[in-house]
Amino acid sequence: MSGQAGDGPKDRGAPKATYIVGVSPPEPPRPPEPLDPPMVPFAVAGIAAWAVAGLALLALDAPRSWLWTCLAGFLWGFPGLLVMLRHDATRRERRRGTGARD
Repeated sequence: MSGQAGDGPKDRGAPKATYIVGVSPPEPPRPPEPLDPPMVPFAVAGIAAWAVAGLALLALDAPRSWLWTCLAGFLWGFPGLLVMLRHDATRRERRRGTGARD
């Protein structure tokens, strides 16, 4: 061994990149755009799911506490729906400002 740097087994890692003269190195990939779906359909689906569950439990003569839970979920869905309506309105305004598709 000559004792110079780069002679040992520790320096046998990944090969170094070489580039052709006059050609720029490749650009790193851009990160994907975050998802920003409309949220109102999710809120409506949640309200409908609690309503269907409550009606099914009512038909099956389920314990009263389960019915109260379904009623609470159904009723709490309406404030959630109002929040999602506001969220979607803000989303439309934001996209209108940037020229992006809704």
